[in-house]
Amino acid sequence: MLPVLDVRALTKVYGVGDTEVRALDGVTLSVDKGEYVAVMGSSGSGKSTLMNILGCLDVPTTGRYLLDGVDVSRLSDEQLALARNRLIGFIFQSFNLIPRTSAVANVELPLAYAGMKGPERRRRALLSLDLVGLADRADHEPNQLSGGQQQRVAVARALVTEPALLLADEPTGNLDSHATEEVLAVLDDLNAAGRTIVIITHEDEVGARADRLIKLRDGRVTADSRQQPAGRHAAGATR
Repeated sequence: MLPVLDVRALTKVYGVGDTEVRALDGVTLSVDKGEYVAVMGSSGSGKSTLMNILGCLDVPTTGRYLLDGVDVSRLSDEQLALARNRLIGFIFQSFNLIPRTSAVANVELPLAYAGMKGPERRRRALLSLDLVGLADRADHEPNQLSGGQQQRVAVARALVTEPALLLADEPTGNLDSHATEEVLAVLDDLNAAGRTIVIITHEDEVGARADRLIKLRDGRVTADSRQQPAGRHAAGATR
C-alpha cells in the first residue's frame, strides 16, 4: 500500500546570497494510511513551511512530494485545487467558520465547491457533524457555539469530503484546556476509526496524543519516533 504522504529531500529556500534562509533543509519522511503523526518544533523550525507544502499551499524549492501516490509537482493549478479539496481535510487554529451561517452550512462548503447537489450535500454534512458529536447543533451559528464546538465543526468540515489526510495546524492553539480535550478526543476517535492525521503543534500535551512524533529543528528532522499515545484510555473512559 502506498504511503498517504511521501516526502523526499525537500528543501525550501527564501532569498538569495547573504539573505538566503533555508526554511527546510532536506526533509524526508513518509506517513502511512491510518497513522497519527505529530510534527513539533520551536518557532523557526520549519514546521509551518512543511505544513504549507504538505497542504499543497506552497511548493518546495527542491525535492519531491507524493500525496496519496500523486506527484504534486506534476499537477496544474486547477488539479492542485482539486487535490486540496478532495484529498486533504484542513483544520486551522482559527476555525475559519463563516459567521451568521449554520454549522451544517459551514460543513457543506467543500462539497458545494466540488459541485455536489443540495440534498446529498446536506446528508453528508449532517453525518460528518454526527461523527464529531454535534448533530444536535447543526442549525447553530458559530457565535452560538463554544470554542471547542466551533473547532469540532471545523473538524466535521475537514472530514466531509472523506479525504486521504487530515492536516491540522495548531488546532488547539485558541482553546482552553477543556475545549482542547474535547477536540483531541475527537481526533483520537477518528484515528481509531482509521483516519490518517498529521498535526502541527508546539504543545507537548497535544504531541503526546499521537502514535508517532517527528521533531524539526532548523529545517531538518532531528527525531522520528514511535510513542505510546498519552491520554487515550483516560479520554475514552470519560466520553
